[in-house]
This record gives sequence, structure tokens and C-alpha cells, in this order.
Amino acid sequence: MSSATDAEKAREIADRMQAETKARGGAFTDWFEELYAKADGDAALVPWGDQEPRQGLVEWMVGRPGAEGAKALDVGCGLGDNAVFLERNGYDVTAIDLSKSAIKWAAKRFADSAVRFRQADLFDLPEDLVGAFDLVHETYTLQALPEEIRPKLFEAIADLVAPGGRLLVITRSRAEGEASDGPPWPLAKSQLDAFLSLGLRQLSLTKTIEVKPDGRQIPHLRIEYQKTC
Repeated sequence: MSSATDAEKAREIADRMQAETKARGGAFTDWFEELYAKADGDAALVPWGDQEPRQGLVEWMVGRPGAEGAKALDVGCGLGDNAVFLERNGYDVTAIDLSKSAIKWAAKRFADSAVRFRQADLFDLPEDLVGAFDLVHETYTLQALPEEIRPKLFEAIADLVAPGGRLLVITRSRAEGEASDGPPWPLAKSQLDAFLSLGLRQLSLTKTIEVKPDGRQIPHLRIEYQKTC
């Protein structure tokens, strides 16, 4: 696990890459590939590269193993820890990330895993992924992108869920009306309600606090939805 000093260094590097991408007029998502490529196997240089599954996913999974043959998709898989955690809990897992370097890195780390690590762009989804999954897991992808480009992201994530399937979203949260100066951009509950107009109904909502290595207490939301159509 990264120390507070490592996390601060990684965050500074990421912030600089984002600023440089914006200055040269590139797409906002371009810097993700640059970050993974330049990290070159050093997880301490990836702000979210904890090399363990996310706390919220681990907590949610208690008592919820995957049924036989259940297909799961891990969105924005990064270094692959969440995807492999899903696999170890009974799911047939596909894991996608925009960054080719992240996918290569994750596949190397978990070479003995049956997880299918695959490069894919949520803004241009491959047809074979649409509506194909009994469980779609998304942690920290929505909060990593600015509000003006989120509507299509909500739609893409909802499109991945099979009829009757579930969507698990875990994100940093903020109070309604509270300013959000990112990245990351914590989400208010009302923003996540966008999923309710995309064929999903809310099954549960859990508010949690995660304590970071530097002592910060970060509020989170964990929401489970079900595809109704």
C-alpha cells in the first residue's frame, strides 16, 4: 500500500499531466495512458494504485458471491485488483480500461488469472460488451472525469448491464450544493440519480468514510442498482 508521501507525489505528477494535456488541447482522457506508461511498473506513481481491492467493493461482496456462470465487468480496471477480487468471488470477469499500458500491466500482474483484461473506450463501446453483464462494477471512474462529459459516461455504464443485472457504483461523495474542485470530482447523490432515467432502479445506498494514509477522512457513497429493462 502507498504511504502518504507516495500518494502526494503521485497526485502531483497526475495533476501536472492533466494540466499539460489541457494546455495542448488534448482530450481530457489522454493523460491516463501517459500516466500508466510513464509509471513503468511503479505502482507508487499511480494515485489509485493501491494494489489491493477497494474497501467498498470488499465490504459489499460479503454474502454476495457470484452465482455459477455470472458475468461481471470491472470498469476502469487500472492495475486489476478489483477485477481479480471479483473473479475470486465466483464471477466470470472481463476488465476494461482506456489505457493500453494499464491493461498490459494488469495482465502481467495477474498472468495466472482467468480475468479477460481488455482495452476499451467507454465513449465508444464495443458492441459485444453492451448488455452483456450480470454485474457491472464501477469505482472512481465517474469522479475522475469532469461534469461536462459525464452524461455519455452514465449512459455507457448503464448500457453494459444486462436486463435484471446489477450495477455497483462506488465514489467519493459531496453534499448537495457543495463545490467540487477536481479532479477528482466527488459526486452528490442527485448526480448519481442520472442512472434512474437509464433503465435502472436503486436497490441500496450506503454512506461510508474512508481514512487515507495522510489521515484525511473522505466521504463515499456505495449504491447498488438493478437494470429493469
